Amino acid sequence: MLELTDERVVPEKMKLTNGLLLEHLARYHFTIPFLHGRVLDFACGSGYGTHIMAKIAKKKVTEVVGIDISEETIMYAKKTYYHPKSSFIVGDVANPNLPSNLGNFDCIVSFETLEHVKQEEQFLLNIYNMLKPGGILILSTPFGQGRGYPTNEPYHVHQLSREEFFNLFPTYDEVNFFYQKGVLVVPKNDSTDYPIGIVVCKK
Repeated sequence: MLELTDERVVPEKMKLTNGLLLEHLARYHFTIPFLHGRVLDFACGSGYGTHIMAKIAKKKVTEVVGIDISEETIMYAKKTYYHPKSSFIVGDVANPNLPSNLGNFDCIVSFETLEHVKQEEQFLLNIYNMLKPGGILILSTPFGQGRGYPTNEPYHVHQLSREEFFNLFPTYDEVNFFYQKGVLVVPKNDSTDYPIGIVVCKK
């Protein structure tokens, strides 16, 4: 049985009022207007987000693939979140062979992944190489002190500063930033009160 941890969202084991759960659900619902064609949920965790996208956007998507490094988590996703348009596979987001193994996608979603990945450049390169021309990337990460600085989260390599996050996507044709606090997602503004950044990029 998949265990609930501070870094793992398992809706079946959480109260409906849990702030972490609501925050994660809000991000996936935010994706729905952007989804089309073949979709990748990069570091999908227990699979609930993959399921949300496949079910709500079923008329717009042809396939939603969830990938996660944890075999246990993928087994749980397969048992818990079946949908005819979704599938789950074990994989490392920083594996340079992923683009050749998985092919191309119209949309790639990756929430709260970047702060866990030591091979940041390879992870972002994989995303870019797997995204079709005109494709959409939606990615989020919590803000922090920046690369090389400690965080209060034991599972995080680091947490990027706002400036570091804003400078990650120069190769995309269109880039739009958003902030998130709880379930509220708003366009980027001058406030420093929002702890999470979300980017929507078009290749």
